[in-house]
Formats: sequence, structure tokens, C-alpha cells
Amino acid sequence: MSQFATYPSLRGKTVLITGGAEGIGASAVELFCRQGSHVILLDYNEASAQQLIERIASYVEHEGARATAGVPTTTTTTTTTTTIPTFLHCDVADLERLKQCVEEAIAIAAAAAGGNSGTGTGTGTGSIDVLVNNAGAAGRSSRVPTADVTPETWERDVNVNLRSQFFLTQAVAPVMRRQGSGSIINLGSITWRIPATDSPVYTTCKAATVGMTRLHSKEFGVDGIRVNSIMPGAIATQRQIDEVLTDEYRAKVMAAQSLKRDLKPDEVARLILFLAADDSSGITGSSYVVDGGWVSDP
Repeated sequence: MSQFATYPSLRGKTVLITGGAEGIGASAVELFCRQGSHVILLDYNEASAQQLIERIASYVEHEGARATAGVPTTTTTTTTTTTIPTFLHCDVADLERLKQCVEEAIAIAAAAAGGNSGTGTGTGTGSIDVLVNNAGAAGRSSRVPTADVTPETWERDVNVNLRSQFFLTQAVAPVMRRQGSGSIINLGSITWRIPATDSPVYTTCKAATVGMTRLHSKEFGVDGIRVNSIMPGAIATQRQIDEVLTDEYRAKVMAAQSLKRDLKPDEVARLILFLAADDSSGITGSSYVVDGGWVSDP
């Protein structure tokens, strides 16, 4: 992850990321921080979040020491741009807590910019410039056939994988509307394209994410807000390795993919950054596949 694109438009922008402590979310947090963005990560796993923050802080300290000694850094950004993320404890299934986190994020952004949280200038002063709806649940407990889905497990999976995306977007959209700009990136999945019959509720939610993305891109486009989605395939996050990527399942993935290797979280995170940056200013309502060639567009 030492080499990555530089996006000047992301410097100083406020980025809100759910599920930012691990996996794809953690990779996105780290890359946004290296761009100089003000990153606020929401997660229920405080231990993992603190480990991520400590890792980024260690990187900042190390690169700062190298710069002081006159040693060239290994990244394309300068050491002065890298930021330390802010952690807010949140279970995305708790809608009241989600709304509180939006208000806290606005206040944090205002304090970082030395401004007023009500101005909404889009320059980092009380703004939320980027929302990454990344949190999701597709672990072992979600992998049951349709016959075994209960109303309770349905509600659990829908609350995390779909309802949180909708209502967090609902809470953030007025902030972006006042700014006259913003980028919302929804994390979906290729599961509905396969389709993954072993995860019926998760698969249903991820199909809905694409529809919601297109809906909101039309609804919010008049206010300068862009909405896109990303559909990852089998990404080798630590949780997936621990819970899903058995030898048998990995063999299935390798047989389906054109690229015969594991896909890494930062390969998705790099696309998140592109869609957040002004480099993608003309793109909205689109869904991008990062799956090593598992599925193909019709």
C-alpha cells in the first residue's frame, strides 16, 4: 500500500466511513488519511479501531522522522498531509446512534476547520463531504438457505446491510445539500449477480443497494451530490479469511475469477477514493465491480 494515487481535491475534506475499523473500511480510512482528509470512522469494534489509529499514527511519526532526517518518503504524498482519523463508537443497526454520529461528525469537522458547524461551506467547515456506507455483515451466521431464514435473522441482516445505508444517507443528505456538493459511495456486492444462494438475505440487500444508489443519484443530483456503488467480489479481509475463505470456497473463487489470486481490501479502497475525489466529478448512479473477473456485464 506504499504507492497510490494522489487526489488533491480530497485534502481537508471530511469523510465519514461506517465499518471503518477492519477490512475494506480500514484500508479506505488509511488511504483517505494519507490524502490529508479529515476521516471519521464509525464501528462497534473499538479495539480494532484503536489498533488502526495507532498504526496510522505510527506511520505519521515514522515518515515525519524520515523527512526531518532528509530521507525520501516511500509515498507520493508529503508527510504534512497525513491525518489521524477520529473514532466514533457505533452499531449501525442503531438508527438513533447513527443520527447522533452525523451531528458529532459535523461538530468535529467544524472544530478541525475552526469554523461554525452550521455554515456548511463544503470546505471542511461543519461539512460532510464524503459518505462511505461500508458496514455490512456477510459472515458465517448469515450463510443459511432461504428455508432457515427467520424474521429475526432477516431483520438483523437487513438492518446492518441495507437499512443503515438508507437512513445514514437520509441524515447526511441535508448537510451535503447545503454545501451544494458531496459524494456518497455505497458498498454492495456481486452476490446478487452470481447469485449467492447460500446468503439469501445478504444477497437481497446488496441487490437493493444498487437500486437505492440509482434512486438517490437521481434524487440528489440536482443538489450536486453524486451517489455511486461498488460491488466487490471475494475480498480477502481478515474476517473473510477467518470465517468464509476455506480451502473449498477459495477453490471455488479461483475457478470463477479470471485473476487467479486473492483480491486485497486496498484494491477496493482505491476505487472508493477515486469516486470520492473530483476526478470522478461526472460520474453518478454507477456501480463498479471489483471481483477479479468473476461476473461480467451483459
